[in-house]
Amino acid sequence: MSDFSYDIKESIAILSEKNGYTKELNLISYGGRPAKYDIRDWYTDEDGNKKMMKGITLSKEEAKELLEALSGEELED
Repeated sequence: MSDFSYDIKESIAILSEKNGYTKELNLISYGGRPAKYDIRDWYTDEDGNKKMMKGITLSKEEAKELLEALSGEELED
């Protein structure tokens, strides 16, 4: 099994914070490949180490489609 590696190229936004978890939008490169948009939860432990939780990665084209889809929606509270 190969080693899993990632590099956060750009931290774009923290979407929410609760109980030590943050939901973040970042630009992340996995395994040295071109960076993709990444929306996921992160947990910071008591030692300050960030742990990656479940999330979703989007190509630039998929992120554009999502943005277009959301911009035409009336979002309710």
